[in-house]
Amino acid sequence: MKVSLAFFDDHPILLEGLVGIYSGKEEFAVVAQGGTALDALRIAEDLKPNVIVMDLSMPGDPMAVIQLLSEKHADIRIVVFTAASSIDMAVQALKIGVSGYVLKGSQASELYQAIKAASAGETFITPCFASKVIMALKSDEARKAAGVDARLSYREVQIVRHLMRGSTNKEIASGLSISEKTVKHYMSVLMQKLAVRNRLEVVLAAQKLTLLPERADDGGRQQLN
Repeated sequence: MKVSLAFFDDHPILLEGLVGIYSGKEEFAVVAQGGTALDALRIAEDLKPNVIVMDLSMPGDPMAVIQLLSEKHADIRIVVFTAASSIDMAVQALKIGVSGYVLKGSQASELYQAIKAASAGETFITPCFASKVIMALKSDEARKAAGVDARLSYREVQIVRHLMRGSTNKEIASGLSISEKTVKHYMSVLMQKLAVRNRLEVVLAAQKLTLLPERADDGGRQQLN
């Protein structure tokens, strides 16, 4: 089944280029395009594409639209494709629900990876500044989690440790000899227990609990699954 995409950018040449590239890929179906934040909101409401790729400097208020869509349509994944390399802006976007943050000027493959990751329920950050973004998120979460007294079960700890190594749901299921459906159930429980909204935040919040190591031995991976 093809992943439906919608692209939003106020630079017509770039927009047409993206639409042309992804229309030619067999696994995708480009269903819409637009040049404003309002376009993104309207098309998301009407067509409900699987993944929206949008800039942050379009006319309107892209951040407000992202937050609204994250709250009303959690099944629509949002990938930010922008020239805005501000760490604070990236952190804000991730906290309100984006699944990917890719800088313009990156390798073309990075946007492709971000879209694929988003469609699979994963998170992707441009590798060249991912470590800084993650550190900023950690600092913010550390302040919030100072009083967290949640405790994880043995199985939940196992799943979190797999997440910290960058494992996908399929890899976690295989490693623990459980079904992917069971992994998804545990992910939902973890998000509720740790009061977070996505897999990246699960890792960050869980790291603050005493029963987990302070750092994951993840080989420096920038993609969190």
